[in-house]
Amino acid sequence: MRVNLQIEGQRGLNWPRWQRLVPAVEELGFDGIFRSDHFLDAEPPDQDSLELWTSLTWLADHTQRIQFGPLVSPVSFRHPVHTARMAKDVDNLSGGRLVLGLGAGWEVREHTQFGFDLLDIPQRFQRFEEGLEVITRLLRSEGPVIFEGDYYRLQEATLLPHPSRPGGPPILIGGNGPKRILPLAARYGDEWNGIYRSPAQFKELSNRLDELLIDYGRQPGDVARSQMKGLVFGRDETELRHNLDGRDAAALMEYGMIVGTPSAVVDQLGQLAAVGMQQVMFQWFDMDDLDGLEVFAQTVLPQVQ
Repeated sequence: MRVNLQIEGQRGLNWPRWQRLVPAVEELGFDGIFRSDHFLDAEPPDQDSLELWTSLTWLADHTQRIQFGPLVSPVSFRHPVHTARMAKDVDNLSGGRLVLGLGAGWEVREHTQFGFDLLDIPQRFQRFEEGLEVITRLLRSEGPVIFEGDYYRLQEATLLPHPSRPGGPPILIGGNGPKRILPLAARYGDEWNGIYRSPAQFKELSNRLDELLIDYGRQPGDVARSQMKGLVFGRDETELRHNLDGRDAAALMEYGMIVGTPSAVVDQLGQLAAVGMQQVMFQWFDMDDLDGLEVFAQTVLPQVQ
């Protein structure tokens, strides 16, 4: 299994933290690092929030091995042409290591505060589907693209230089919705990323994705399966109890988090691998805890990668 970190960039990410964290992730042997694309959290207090694509451009030029990308970038913030253009250039800069995670947008507060139209849910997902159509056509077509939608229009549009990778960076679509997200993942995605699902829940959604892929004339193996998971980790039971800080481990696991010492984490990842999960994006909330990150890398990664 590939093991990645996921950083909530709106929770205090700035240049000093990013420039410490990214090299550590690569040196410690993680497979990659992903980060959210938010201006701020759903509730205050507001904290530092380093702009997504600026940070990924720096990462692309200061790492050699790890994969990276947004988890996920909403089309409500940027015109999809800009997203496609930035994504192929950052992917080219990195030598082909970007995973382009895309979403519809969901957080009301940041859209209101910064003047972005979130739209109601049906319109939001109609715009998202059009955005996916624009992005995938631009990245996957060598010739001019023509598109006429309600939200976006292209007239013989071509992005130059072309993506170095044929078809550009892989498209990741995140979310658990069986009626809207999974059909879009089946049609446009190279990877589907679930959120906080138990093995049984993940298997149910993954099976539904298989059915949708066949309906679209694709094969189940055409779309990779991953999941973003919360994590409470301790090198031993004493440290785990300290990090739980009074929270109930069983309740957190029921909610969809991974909780435990190294052996317990490995066991829980094994259960998810058994139902088809190929990689995990662990939310690492304490960006300054590089010591904890090192312990996790030394005790867990050799057993699962």
